[in-house]
Amino acid sequence: MYSYALLENGCHYLIQEKEDSPITLIQVTVESDHCLYITMFGDEEAMVWRRKNDPIFDIIELVSDETVKEWESLYNKDAYNYEEDDE
Repeated sequence: MYSYALLENGCHYLIQEKEDSPITLIQVTVESDHCLYITMFGDEEAMVWRRKNDPIFDIIELVSDETVKEWESLYNKDAYNYEEDDE
């Protein structure tokens, strides 16, 4: 069992919060003395505070910057594919 205290500010991780939960891509965006502000990427982005001592079932990997850029191009592509009909 791991905890959020192991995660570094500004980094992306693939984690599994609970044994039966899906794998989630997260980014640590703010760190305070006792908590981390986490952006969770799924169907929609969610921003939540987690205590540094909150458990994480598994930290699967620290995601490289190159992989994050590749993922962002796929994750954000639909935002640029919508065309409004002016008629």
